Amino acid sequence: MDDDDFRRGRPSCHKAFDEATAILAGDALLTMAFEVLAGNISSSEKSMAMVRTLAQAAGPAGMIAGQMDDIIAENSKPDAQKLELIHINKTAKMFQASACLGAIAGDADKTQKQCLARFGLNLGLAFQVADDILDVVSDTQTLGKTAGKDAKQGKVTYPSLFGLEDSRKHAKTIVSQAVESLSSFGEKAELLKSLAYETINRTK
Repeated sequence: MDDDDFRRGRPSCHKAFDEATAILAGDALLTMAFEVLAGNISSSEKSMAMVRTLAQAAGPAGMIAGQMDDIIAENSKPDAQKLELIHINKTAKMFQASACLGAIAGDADKTQKQCLARFGLNLGLAFQVADDILDVVSDTQTLGKTAGKDAKQGKVTYPSLFGLEDSRKHAKTIVSQAVESLSSFGEKAELLKSLAYETINRTK
């Protein structure tokens, strides 16, 4: 959708091959995710819960909705509520699903699942805010994709709406909320806490 020529410093699939191959590769990878969950999980109850969790996050009420709203919002007047909804749907819900899949696999109880769901959602939001910031302050070589592309495409982003300094403060606030969601897990959550901080400290 952003049609960038590069990803992680290498030509994007549609540039390395062609557009049809890129579309088919995306379709294959998405379908394969459900194949793995349906065939590699020993418990049918867990498998069904995982498939439903991923489908809800990736489908028309999640990532697809967020991507569509992101396209529609291009070159429009920035709106904080709309921006958060776009980022929740197109990015944060996928992070949330990842946390929830782990919770299901690990037999977490209801309260633990809710804590991990909050963690995942806030982690995804923080990641997206950081991504918006990096598009402004970093360079193409470091990012591995074209820097400054959001502004050129007229994307609604946190820096365009709040400025860089407030965007950085917002990212830190969201990460603090993510970490707080893990308080009941104690030392067992140290790795996830480190991941949360790394999300806003990354350079690419």
